[in-house]
Amino acid sequence: MKTITTTAELADACKKCAPHPFVTIDTEFLRETTYWPQLCLIQMAAPDDAFIIDPLAEGIDLSPFFELMRNEAVTKVFHAGRQDIEIIYHLGNLIPSPMFDSQVAAMVCGFGDSISYDQLVLRLTGNRIDKSHRYTDWSRRPLTEKQLKYALADVTHLRDVYHALRANLEDQNRCEWVQEEMEILTSPDTYYTEPVNAWKRMKLRIRKPREFAALKQLAAWREKEAQSKDVPRNRILKDEAIFELAIHRPQTQEALSSLRSMSKGYERSKAGTELLQLMHQIADLPAEDLPDVPKGKSQPEGSGAAVDLMKVLLKLTSEKHGVAAKVIATVDDLEKIACDDGAEVPALKGWRRELFGQFALKIKRGEIALRLEGKRVAIIDCEPPAPTAKNNKPKQNSKAHKADA
Repeated sequence: MKTITTTAELADACKKCAPHPFVTIDTEFLRETTYWPQLCLIQMAAPDDAFIIDPLAEGIDLSPFFELMRNEAVTKVFHAGRQDIEIIYHLGNLIPSPMFDSQVAAMVCGFGDSISYDQLVLRLTGNRIDKSHRYTDWSRRPLTEKQLKYALADVTHLRDVYHALRANLEDQNRCEWVQEEMEILTSPDTYYTEPVNAWKRMKLRIRKPREFAALKQLAAWREKEAQSKDVPRNRILKDEAIFELAIHRPQTQEALSSLRSMSKGYERSKAGTELLQLMHQIADLPAEDLPDVPKGKSQPEGSGAAVDLMKVLLKLTSEKHGVAAKVIATVDDLEKIACDDGAEVPALKGWRRELFGQFALKIKRGEIALRLEGKRVAIIDCEPPAPTAKNNKPKQNSKAHKADA
């Protein structure tokens, strides 16, 4: 099995793929010791050919591959492609377009919330994927024929998976549903964390504005350091250290060294000096310049019961229509609907509203109910709830006014 190791060979392979309506793509990478994923192998298949590309080969230029990823006439097919796309975005400064993710399509077609690739291949094609090289160190060279064959199988099976899912979607008129779900994968924000927003990745466990200011600046400092040095965030500073620093805000080397999360001698390092400077800046911030601490969710009384009912309704809808529940609505969607009939959530828009959202509103208002029929849950219509005594009088007055008119 020949591996592409030169720019000329890569250009020829991409030229062969370009006339086809789609190509399947997969990558092998490492990121245990880096911030950015280290690309080790690219697998690519057109309907009648398949290729393995060695991005670690000396002198190879991946520009022809990136040009193919930009080609709007060719659909790029991935399975759970978020990390593959992140690599392409980081190295090629582009997001493949147009794009199809078979894991997303499988959820829309009723294969569950996150079916594994090997299970999807088995159910759609009857083929079993060899898992023996799943934990290969793909950065090592040379790779064996068995390793390369294993890697290539990911994209050759994906051709059949794509055809089967595409046909399923077309039969059910759900192609547009998948396109809506692809919005997250096509957004650059998915693949790059702005340092100023890095604190949002962390669980908020502080309550005071100055602590929150420290948390935000510490998280931003760590993100910049991790990106510039290309190392994992926790190699720079662990989450626990950020929280401890934000709460205690040490002003001296001695105070910094006394923190449990700080390693011995850290206070004398360049990073330790920078952190102390940051702590001084936060200490000097005027009270009026401190950020407000985000408040946790507060649900109106009784909304918890409404959310529980909607969860049952969501499961029922998912099973009835063969669409993964998390594609239809999230728990966050349900909580917002429980508080507001006009909530700005995907579950109350488009096909999701038709499938689920309109019924979620009805069950909240008491216009429909759920009951057991044997071992199955069913939806039943209800009489409109009787108006409360408080509301009777205005309604009578309203009718009276209409009669007088």
